[in-house]
Amino acid sequence: MDFDLTEEQKLLQQTIREFAAVEIAPGAAERDESCAFPHELIPKLAALKLLGIAIPEEYGGAGLGAMEVAIILEEIARIDGATALIVASHNSLCTMHLYRFGNEAQRQKYVVPLAKGEKLGAWALTEPGSGSDAAAMQTRATLEGDHWVINGSKLFITQGSVAGVYVIMASTDPGKGAEGISAFVVERGTPGLVVGKVEKKLGVRASDTAALHFDQLKIPKENLIGTLHHGFQDVIQILDGGRIGIGGLSVGLARAALEDSIKYAKEREQFGRPIGDFQSIQWKLSDMATEIDAARLLVYRAALLKDAGEEHKQAASEAKLFASEVAMRATTEAIQIHGGSGYLKDYPVERYFRDAKLCEIGEGTSEIQRRVIAKTLLQ
Repeated sequence: MDFDLTEEQKLLQQTIREFAAVEIAPGAAERDESCAFPHELIPKLAALKLLGIAIPEEYGGAGLGAMEVAIILEEIARIDGATALIVASHNSLCTMHLYRFGNEAQRQKYVVPLAKGEKLGAWALTEPGSGSDAAAMQTRATLEGDHWVINGSKLFITQGSVAGVYVIMASTDPGKGAEGISAFVVERGTPGLVVGKVEKKLGVRASDTAALHFDQLKIPKENLIGTLHHGFQDVIQILDGGRIGIGGLSVGLARAALEDSIKYAKEREQFGRPIGDFQSIQWKLSDMATEIDAARLLVYRAALLKDAGEEHKQAASEAKLFASEVAMRATTEAIQIHGGSGYLKDYPVERYFRDAKLCEIGEGTSEIQRRVIAKTLLQ
């Protein structure tokens, strides 16, 4: 494998780095503090086609691959984890699900405005009683004549209160468990689709997370996405790709922690010299840098395999598992290097620390990633 970026990828990386510094960095701390969704950034993200990264150009996207998604998310997360999560979830979950498994009419009606950033997407899988055990969902969809009627609830839905298009997973044959789940597309404003509590979170606080309730939600028969009862198998494929993006996001947060720590270690003096002169600090920085480079290579490997059309389930889980835990370790060490200052909101390392924790939970916990890896090995 050749891990060197192409000239086009290097230009993309630099473009996003500059965009994030100029457009996303201002106000990032304030948005985090007030839990304010960055509505003002959506048109700017759309202008760079960052809301349709991997969607072909004929559907309004940029036509790029998983490698470019990882590069973009690292650069955005280096500045703001919440904005990176918005980009990741919109692209990898809702929009990609509709593009990969929707029919041509659904692509034209929903994927095009999503990829152009005219609407935001939400992907509704998790429920109050089913997180990691997604196949145990209780939301039901019943076919009545030429309409589906959906009843149930979802929890922890990213973009839940701000989306214009929702992909909703529901059981269409409860007796079959995972083999009886289907996916549906629902537009905002459809009677019976009720936005519930908007969550107050530890981190990525400017990213919207809300509960959804379905009360006799009636949608046309043609809103079924893909094959009836095949939704769970489609979900697994979507998550495999999405985990690569979360890996890239994790690397960005970890890199932010390292770069800020290097700067602080050069400036902060104790005992008459910069703390970066002390071996205890040097070792922390060395370990952080080594693990971050290793995490990035795992993410790149998974992305290259996906772009080559090769099996990437284990690689994606390894990348997501390692990168997310590296992000948590790096941000923890960053606070330690900053000492008392790291515990204050005057320095962004405390925000990186709070944002990083989600990476070990979202799109499959670390425990689920280990289960996926072990299952693949034992097969």
